[in-house]
Amino acid sequence: MLYLVATPIGNLGDITYRAVEVLKNVDLIASEDSRKSSILLNHYGISKPQTALNNFNERKAVPKLIERLERGETIALITSAGTPGISDPGYLLVHAALEAEIAVEVIPGPSAVITALTLADLPLHSFTFKGFPPNKEGPRKRFIAMDAKNPHTLVFYESPYRLVAFLKNALEVLGDRQAVVANDLTKKFERILRGNLTEIIPIIENAPIKGEFVICIVGFEEPKAKSLSD
Repeated sequence: MLYLVATPIGNLGDITYRAVEVLKNVDLIASEDSRKSSILLNHYGISKPQTALNNFNERKAVPKLIERLERGETIALITSAGTPGISDPGYLLVHAALEAEIAVEVIPGPSAVITALTLADLPLHSFTFKGFPPNKEGPRKRFIAMDAKNPHTLVFYESPYRLVAFLKNALEVLGDRQAVVANDLTKKFERILRGNLTEIIPIIENAPIKGEFVICIVGFEEPKAKSLSD
């Protein structure tokens, strides 16, 4: 059995009872970063062997994990924060497990996307999750432009190193839209910036930037047709 276990995105208290029980009882924990996952595991008194599964070793690690699963071992996959496979390693292992007819079970939990959207004060009836944009400016602009006419709220992840560049590209491509930039969600110093892109960019340019960010940008709205009385 392969378990996909969602872990806290900040506050260690945001893990489910079921997730803790699964992590305590599996044979092996496959983790994106053992240094970060050990903080969580130690907090809950969980002592299980760990093996690395990350973007650098995923293709080599998956066949070995499948072999262990086929021998009847139980494995839990966790990432540094949130749900495995969502802008994190996981897809290749899940795909291989299902191909091998190995049972896969999800233990749901925290999500940075949903947490940010809930706080965003932007339309929530529909949204498009885009994940991390490309690192380079040209591909990044094209990536943003793909949704220039998308009416749904757009959600992106971005690192602190490219946050300002991303926001400036979004302003250039999408125009001065309403946006929310969320950082350190569920932590003591959680920070939520709301406003138009032209208002948010100067604030971020003049403030220390740490951690990963969730950016929500309002979707495209068709210009209202002028009435004859206008």
